[in-house]
Amino acid sequence: MSHPILTGLRVVEFSAFVAAPLSGLTLAQLGADVIRVDPIGGNIDTTRMPVNGEGKSLYWASLNKGKRSVEIDVRSPQGRKVLQDMITAPGPGGGIFVTNLSVDGELAYEALKARRADVIMVQLIGSSDGGNALDYTVNCAAGFPMVTGDGKSGPVNHVLPAWDLVAGLTLATGILAAERHRRETGEGQFVRLALSDVAFAAASNLGYLAEVEVNDADRKADGNFLYGAYGDAFDTADGRRVMALAITDRQWKVLVRAIGMEDALKSAADALGHSLDTEVGRYNARELISAFFRPWFAKHTLEQIAAKFTDRSLLWGPYRTFRQMLAEDPRVSEANPMFTRVEHPVGRFLTAGTPLAFSESARVPAGVGPVLGQDTGAVLKRVLGMDDAALAALRDAGVIGGRV
Repeated sequence: MSHPILTGLRVVEFSAFVAAPLSGLTLAQLGADVIRVDPIGGNIDTTRMPVNGEGKSLYWASLNKGKRSVEIDVRSPQGRKVLQDMITAPGPGGGIFVTNLSVDGELAYEALKARRADVIMVQLIGSSDGGNALDYTVNCAAGFPMVTGDGKSGPVNHVLPAWDLVAGLTLATGILAAERHRRETGEGQFVRLALSDVAFAAASNLGYLAEVEVNDADRKADGNFLYGAYGDAFDTADGRRVMALAITDRQWKVLVRAIGMEDALKSAADALGHSLDTEVGRYNARELISAFFRPWFAKHTLEQIAAKFTDRSLLWGPYRTFRQMLAEDPRVSEANPMFTRVEHPVGRFLTAGTPLAFSESARVPAGVGPVLGQDTGAVLKRVLGMDDAALAALRDAGVIGGRV
């Protein structure tokens, strides 16, 4: 097995919050040398919750694990020049810059391109119309909270920052696509992505917009039912909750057989004019099906349900808290090669590497969350060839922080 698949790629990341840090993390977990640059003292997300008992951010450590951390006063002309030099430093795998912050002057694309003609700059902005946006402001504008929940108590925001996560992976895709283009043509590129476009594209790609324009229909909130097929959530005898669903005909047949209600359910459906032979038919009969299933689940404990749901065609699973997930699910443990329990500066915890597994390339071990600025001197020596005297002068002038 050879070295990690992105070995030799160097990315300078100037970022905050979720999307751009996730893009850098995604590449670092594949072997790229990702240099996270923060202002001296840290950016606005450095202390974001959750934090440990000492007030240090578990969030920041988790999103920046495996990266090298550099502190630069990017508000000063000299600091911007140092960052520009880092971005445009020569080398076949360098010249790549990703940011979700507003940059100008020495850090604008044209200025970087003047220093290195093949530079790649990838920037996330808020809204395609030039306005500011965050995940929640984009989400509420994209319709999804209106179809989340039961529809009885108004819109429901999700806790998952979905558009930040998708945007981060899209940024990583953009970096790799631009880098491939550069290898083929020698050309650099400025790639821009709007967070709002990530959400609106998803609404289009999933057929939500087509449903309005073609069918003149507006999707409604439907609780825990699975849209377009059968699926629902059920309480168990021991106070737990499970999700059970069926997409294919085989999955449906196995589900009703495991519950033991084939004949009774079919008779009731026939009497009410429902067909259970198709996804659409089962979706239309969802209230009836759940009425039959609910008492069965209520009479069984989670352990009893698991003993009956052994056919691998069955689609089901228990609802869990994060604590329950860690305690119960072997997929979230070191039994899964994606995970390693790592000693970070903020504490020891189960840490994920990349979920990708390549047959001919080594998996990068789960990285350690850096101490802010710990790599400042090492990076500037290696990338820019600075000596100790130059580093000391920058430190004394307040241009760089961290470890020199």
